[in-house]
Amino acid sequence: MHVVNFKLTSIPKYSCSFHVQAPASVNVTETRQIIFDLLTKGFANSSITIKVLPDEISILHIEPGSCPEDTTLTVYGQYMWPSIPAQDKYEMKCEKGNDAAIRLCKIDDSTDEAIWDPPDLSMCEKITTDINDLESVTVTPNNSADIVEMIENLLLNRTDLSTSELNTVLQKLSDVAHVGIMTTQLANNVISVVSNLFVSTSFLAEATNEILSITDQVGNRMEFSGDYHNTTVPSLALQLINVDPLIFQGLTFGVSSFQTGFPPEIFLNQAFADQSDSGTVASISLPVALETFFPQSSRNRVQFQFYGIENLFQDHYSNLVLNSYVVSASVTNASVIDLRDPVIITLLHLQPKEDHDTVQCVYWNLERSHGRGGWDDSGCQVKFSNATHTSCLCFHLTHFGVLLDIAKTPINHKDDMILTVITYLGCGLSSIFLGITLLTYMAFEKLRRDYPSKILINLSGALLGLNMLFLMNSWLASFNNYGLCIAMAAILHYFFLATFTWMGLEAINMYLAFVKVFNVYVPSYILKFCALGWGLPLLIVSVVLAVDKNCYGSTHSVTPAEDFSSFCWLQNDIAFYVTVVAFVVLILICNISVFGVVLVQIRGMQLSKEASRCSRMLHELRVVASLTFLLGLTWMLAFFTWGPVRVPFLYLFSIFNTLQGFFIFLFYCLMKENVRKQWRIHLCCGRFKLNSYSDWSGSVTLGGRPKSVKLAHTPSETTSERKISKSSQKEEN
Repeated sequence: MHVVNFKLTSIPKYSCSFHVQAPASVNVTETRQIIFDLLTKGFANSSITIKVLPDEISILHIEPGSCPEDTTLTVYGQYMWPSIPAQDKYEMKCEKGNDAAIRLCKIDDSTDEAIWDPPDLSMCEKITTDINDLESVTVTPNNSADIVEMIENLLLNRTDLSTSELNTVLQKLSDVAHVGIMTTQLANNVISVVSNLFVSTSFLAEATNEILSITDQVGNRMEFSGDYHNTTVPSLALQLINVDPLIFQGLTFGVSSFQTGFPPEIFLNQAFADQSDSGTVASISLPVALETFFPQSSRNRVQFQFYGIENLFQDHYSNLVLNSYVVSASVTNASVIDLRDPVIITLLHLQPKEDHDTVQCVYWNLERSHGRGGWDDSGCQVKFSNATHTSCLCFHLTHFGVLLDIAKTPINHKDDMILTVITYLGCGLSSIFLGITLLTYMAFEKLRRDYPSKILINLSGALLGLNMLFLMNSWLASFNNYGLCIAMAAILHYFFLATFTWMGLEAINMYLAFVKVFNVYVPSYILKFCALGWGLPLLIVSVVLAVDKNCYGSTHSVTPAEDFSSFCWLQNDIAFYVTVVAFVVLILICNISVFGVVLVQIRGMQLSKEASRCSRMLHELRVVASLTFLLGLTWMLAFFTWGPVRVPFLYLFSIFNTLQGFFIFLFYCLMKENVRKQWRIHLCCGRFKLNSYSDWSGSVTLGGRPKSVKLAHTPSETTSERKISKSSQKEEN
């Protein structure tokens, strides 16, 4: 190709350029002469005159290069195209048939570079390959349609796909759904292939999650004109609606008629329907309140799906029997949480319900059965049920165990409700008594003279913050404010880490007091503890926010029979297991070690006392119980919430940990002699009021240090050889 630059003498302020394509055999000199002869002829009419001066003609040669080697896989076979110069054609024999496949190496008009035209395979015959051959194929935007067509041909009349063949097909369909140019034609073909899989294999139940993911992705990425698009194929329907939030009045999608193996007859109403027609096979109604969740910066698309195949949803770990078809709904790019009005799902019974039959509303939980999926009724309840239909409502409440839910496996609705009640009662009770504990130690200066009391104040403050934020979490999440939810989750994370950090510092302080009794002077001891106790959690949370603030957020979905969760917490599994689980494990290992050492020391001290065996046992039990709650050892219960014992341990976890603040008050306020004295001195009147401070010197908190000794932490019982003072005995007893 050659480019000619010239000027128009009649309009000197303009310059023009044009392209002249010449055969590759024509050299630059010949081309220049051809162009020169044409231009110097000039041009004139009544309005314009063009005259080109010979010395202003410049001709540049642009080399477009060659088309690179390329490989294409189609239903006509695999073809490997060699590198050829621009404007050349390459022919090769069809893999099947006597004709040739042709491909042109053309010049791109916009870049002047050589690019391949799509191959012309119209003269070739289609071939049959093996499904396993697809494993070596890389899916690209250009070959997506060909690969789907090839899979469609390979599935014709197949009813015996093996597990490996099924996985291969699903992997390629998933790749197409993610990278293909999702036109309506390509999307319809993918959905059609998914429908064909329903009758092509007996291993369908092993691929439920993958199939659901593919259909979701196709619906989210499909480009279509207008406001509606639907695809109906045997046993499967996909309905897409681009909605306008300003005129949104709810949506109702359903299937009015369906026979297994045939495309369902669907309907769509732009209004919320509290009750569907009795003849409906399946329906799902989205309320008007859904409009508040539509994203503002992108399209507002609602996607409905219907699956008329029971074999797709088989939970081998549950005794539930599916007695309806499955319908679902989702909102693209939206976080739907805590809807003011619930979604209503109405389903036709495949077998009429008898009087003695029990009906449950369930949803397909992708995380159950080690990621294979399974039925779950968490957060769902039956609205009504008769012999032919059941209507479901879905709600969700949050229990304390979600803070350290390592298994992340939902529980049934009844247990969830009970655990939620325990959580809110326990957290509320603990918050009240933690507040009393803080006020007591802050108001009475003599109570906070020693290090253990100062650490207890900080621990109580962190634990109070954790309980209060947990109680407010769902309420603040109900505002559906993305930024507010991130802030709430980050602050809750901070107080969670601060609570464990102070429990760890409490253990370190005990170790220094009971093991490293002498020569442990640390300047600015409490100041350093405060810097670590409040600073380390702030550093961890700041790093998480800096790496990806979207690690925080709320669990959300609007699928049928699925819960509408409204709890702001860590949503990224890596961040959760690193900054929560790993952090808790390290603190608990430290605390358990100190717990054992301290018990041995106290046991030795008690043996040196002249007391009855029963008295010693009661004292040791009290010490064990108080240290267990002070060091947070009850949080270990979270690591046993697996399998068949998951629910019982969740009950224990919720009871003991929500009441941790109450037990701290019980052991370190109510059962402390010196604390009770301060209450009687300052709060009581009449015969209950105490006016003497005579016994104060011997009633310091267990592990407190005298002012005159500069130790990190020196208990009033310093060595096992010395008898515990009478005043200390009075406090402990």
